[in-house]
Amino acid sequence: MSLASYQTAPPRGNTVNLFCTLRFAWSQGREGGHGWALPGGFVDYGESLEAAAVREAKEETSLEVQLIEQFYTYSDPSRDPRKHTISTVYIATAQGIPQGADDAKRAKIFTKDQLPNPIVFDHPRILSDYFVYKATGRRPKP
Repeated sequence: MSLASYQTAPPRGNTVNLFCTLRFAWSQGREGGHGWALPGGFVDYGESLEAAAVREAKEETSLEVQLIEQFYTYSDPSRDPRKHTISTVYIATAQGIPQGADDAKRAKIFTKDQLPNPIVFDHPRILSDYFVYKATGRRPKP
């Protein structure tokens, strides 16, 4: 049973400005539905959001992440064309080189100035909100 979805975002204060995104194919939704997305997935029944974030990051990037803080929750019903999902974004750190696994075809590190295209769902907004937070300390407002 799925309760909610989550995503992970890069750590605030990371002087290298790196983060990981994933390549995956939508199983439903728009035609051709390939694009880059932040690592994420669904919470299993009886699982905490934090445990799901760590598990999904490992499944999709092969990295052990350490959660630093909860960033923001995104709940616009139109954010995922397949169905209504709610994403709680975590700021996390990890060591190593990401490897795509599970439903991620590839995992790769990008800088803020060299984002891939296309980025799917509302992940461009999440990234924009994160970079504003990193530069100013201001979080998104509901």
